This record gives sequence, structure tokens and C-alpha cells, in this order.
Amino acid sequence: MSTVAPPRPDAAPQPPARPSLGRRVLDLWLRWWRRLTAMRTAIILLLLLALAAIPGSLLPQRSLSQNNVTQYFADHPALAPWLDRLYLFDVFSSPWFAAVYLLLFVSLIGCVVPRLVEHVRALRAAPPPAPRRLLRLPDSAELTTPLAGPAALDVVEEELRVQRFRVVRREPGAGPADSAGSSGMELSAEKGFWKETGNILFHLSLVALLLGLAGGKLWGYEGSILVTEGQGFCNSFQQYDTYSSGPLVEGADLTPLCVDLEDFRAEYEEDLTASSYTADITYGAPGEDGRSTTIGVNDPLRVDGDRVYVTGHGYSPRFTVALPDGRVFEGVSAPFLPADQATMASQGALKLPDLGAGTDDQLALEGFFAPTGVLQGGILTSIDPRPLSPQVAIIAYRGYLGLDSGLPQSVYSLDQSQVERGRLAEAGRANLAVGESLTLDDGTAITFDGYAQFAALQFSHDPGQVWVLVSAISLLLGLLALLLLRRERFFARVGPDPGSGGTVLTVGSLTRGGGESAARFAELTDRLRTALDARSTQPPAPSSVGAAPEPEAPPRDR
Repeated sequence: MSTVAPPRPDAAPQPPARPSLGRRVLDLWLRWWRRLTAMRTAIILLLLLALAAIPGSLLPQRSLSQNNVTQYFADHPALAPWLDRLYLFDVFSSPWFAAVYLLLFVSLIGCVVPRLVEHVRALRAAPPPAPRRLLRLPDSAELTTPLAGPAALDVVEEELRVQRFRVVRREPGAGPADSAGSSGMELSAEKGFWKETGNILFHLSLVALLLGLAGGKLWGYEGSILVTEGQGFCNSFQQYDTYSSGPLVEGADLTPLCVDLEDFRAEYEEDLTASSYTADITYGAPGEDGRSTTIGVNDPLRVDGDRVYVTGHGYSPRFTVALPDGRVFEGVSAPFLPADQATMASQGALKLPDLGAGTDDQLALEGFFAPTGVLQGGILTSIDPRPLSPQVAIIAYRGYLGLDSGLPQSVYSLDQSQVERGRLAEAGRANLAVGESLTLDDGTAITFDGYAQFAALQFSHDPGQVWVLVSAISLLLGLLALLLLRRERFFARVGPDPGSGGTVLTVGSLTRGGGESAARFAELTDRLRTALDARSTQPPAPSSVGAAPEPEAPPRDR
């Protein structure tokens, strides 16, 4: 028979077994998961998301206006490249904004789902038993009544059910002992579950709102284009001046829709600020008869989830170009972009690559348009955004425009590198009113015919807009329930009154949220005292056992 030798008294204690690598990784992951899904972390991430959106409202964004971004680069040539490296001109599509967005999304889900499960369990569970010492609650009182204990609790239950409390009665021995060490009949009641329901609805709606915004970014797209009166465009990314789409959008997914601009009107206040932009358009699918409507800044065209907005306007000067060989080109125009929104003074360029006869020379006009033009020191400027006295200052260039060089260039400005390289040479300049002409050295006549207005239109497709709207409404409802409702618990226990032989009713209340708990408890206590007094003064109901029969009524005379 073998025996195990006892350990030696002087033996060193054995170190605890080191957990395995997998166990340590799991513990580390659980620790970080608990930190990420804490409500404090969700609040911090929400604050970071709000702070991250500030640069998107202070700096121009490429998704909204590429021209403003270009102007910012021109005004701040040293600072703009560094801001661009930090994605501050593309805030809402930057990696760091997406990281905060995703972490907030995960944190909210990990925080709300356990609370939802807990809330469902609380809805199905009975109110908790009364505390051991009710008089230690913040709101508590003792009421004496000559009624028996069950009758007193009947009165309390009736009053609480009128106020929509959920009530549970417990018999002696089912609850904890009272202050005297004995167990009596008790009552537990609670209401205000809508407060926690509103809290969970608020957070779930916030998650749904984030999902809707993310869905709109993934499957949505938008494009902007300048359309002159009498012209139009179709929903194709090749036609837009600026176009952005989600990573899950393909060219075939674009809605087949064409829009023609028939007329545009801009109205101004007395201080010359714009009061409204309205555009008469015709829209419809390609090959179908168009339908007419009027849209404005806050009144877009809505077609099957697509929206067409008016975001601005400007002027397109019109020219007639008469060549020496007798050819005449009438009504050529190009949008001039506003350089000053207060006076609508605009700058632009008109490129005419196909006017040369038997030569490779091309013609370009770079100009300044003034809706209400005046000369100040020999320089044309505008003093009013309304077209009261339209004038244009143009510089004509002849030579090579570089349109077939394969390098991208703006259609609204002239490539100055061609001028610097000597490929474009100035052929003449002049300030022209409507009807006046500039004649170049080769006999080409350029006549200023007037202007047409253009509208800046934006086509937006956002499949998550209805989801976002519903989520925002439910988020507001949940917030109202969270702020306005209160969670209340009420307890009552009966015991004998040694002095009068009646019953001592001990009541207490716990209120969370809403305030004024003492006043509400005092009002409820007064109502209970009044109901107990009224019940104790009622005569007892006669018993049907041994009761004398009522005398029969005498017959009535006929």
C-alpha cells in the first residue's frame, strides 16, 4: 500500500497557475467591451461626434461646393493643404469621422440591448416586496384606522388602482419582518414604466437614426449642375459639375429623370438681399412627355424618393460672334459664377474651339459681368444684384485652348497656363453694354446681346430619408417620456395598534425623476386618510343569514 508523503513544513508555496493565453485575451477583450458599452463611453463618443462636425460647418466641403473649396485654397495657399491632409474639406467622409461614428454605433447597441432585456423582465415581474423599515424611506407616514388590516389594504389598493398603479398583495410571512420584528400583510405597487420605455426608445431611435444616415451614405448620391434658362440635364453622373455617391451605387442605379429649366425668377428685399428663388421646370423620364411644376429653395421637386433643389442662381451673358468669312454664331453663352453675392458681380469664361476657318486657332472670352454696371476709376463694377443695367468686361484670346490635351480644366475659367506659355495671345478687350461690339484685329466681331439667368440645381437621392424622419420622431417621443414621466413605487404594511385596538397602516414611497415627490406623497396620504375615514364610518352591510323577511306590499286599488 503506497502513501503520499505530506508536504514539508519548510517547502516554498507553489505559485498560482498562470491562465492560458486564450483566457488572457478573452479577459482583455471583455474588459474593453465593458468599457466601450458603458453609458459614459457612449456620451463621450456622442460629444466627440458633435465636436468632429464643427469643422464641417466652418470650412467649405467638397460635397457641397467645390468652387468654395477652390476659393479657400486661393485665399489660404499655405494653410489649405495642411487642412486637406486632415480631411477637413471632406469631414463627413473622412476616416476619423467614420471611426467615431462606428464606435458610437457599437457602443449604443452594446449599451441598449442589455437594458432592453432587463426592462422586458421588469415588465413581467411583480413589484418588489416592501422594505423592512418603511419609515426610513424619504417619503413615509403612519396612519391609524379602526378598520381591520385586510379592509385597510383594500382601501389602499382601490386608491392606487385608480391612479394606474400595478398592485400586488402579500400575505403574512411572504415579506420581510417589520420594524417590530413581526411580519404583517403588505402591499407593493409601482407605475411609471413608460419612463424607462422612453429611455430605451430614445437610444434605439438614435441607433436607427445612425443606421438611416449610414444607409443614405452607402446607397445615396447627389450631383450639382448649373442650368441656363432654356436648357436642361438628365440624371447622369457624366453631366454633373460635381457628383458624389456611396460606395454601393453604380451608374445603372441612377433614376432615369430629365429636367428642363423654362424660367427662373429671383426676388429681392429692399436691402437687396435675396428673398426667394423660384424656377419653372419640366421633368419626366427620357422619351416621355414632361410635366410642369415650380420649385424653390425650400420647395424641391420630389419624385419617388429623389429631390431636385434650387441652391443658387447667376447670369449667363450671351454673345454673337461674326467671323470674317461671313459665318455667324448667335446666342453663344456660358454661366459666369458670382464672385460677390451681394451685387452678383460674376466672373467666367466662354470657350469657342470650332470657330476657326482653315486654321487651328481657337477663340476664348474671359469676362466680368455686372448686372447693374458702373465705372469706378475706369473699372467696371456692380452696385445691385438686379439686372438693371447689364454690362460686361471681356478679354478676347486667340490661340490654343488645350481642350484636347487630356488634362482636366474648369469649364468656368480659362487655363492661365496656356497664356503663360504663349499658346493663347490677347486679341482685344472692351467694356460692353447690351448691343455694343468688340472688333478684333482680324475682323471678328463680338457683340454683347444680353443675358440669361441660370439656376444651380442639386439632384439628391437618399433612400434613408423616411427612416431618418421616423427615427427622429420616435427619438423625440422617447426623450419627452424620459424627461416628463416619473417612476414611482408605493408600499404599505398593516399591523395592530396596541392603543386603540385598530390598525396601524405604515406607508412609504420612492420616486425617481420628475421632482415634487414630497408634495405628491402628501397628497396621496391625505386621500388615503380621507378614504379610510369614510370607509370606517359606513355602517356594516346587513347579513343575509337570519334576516327577517320584508312585509308584503298591500295590493293597489284598481
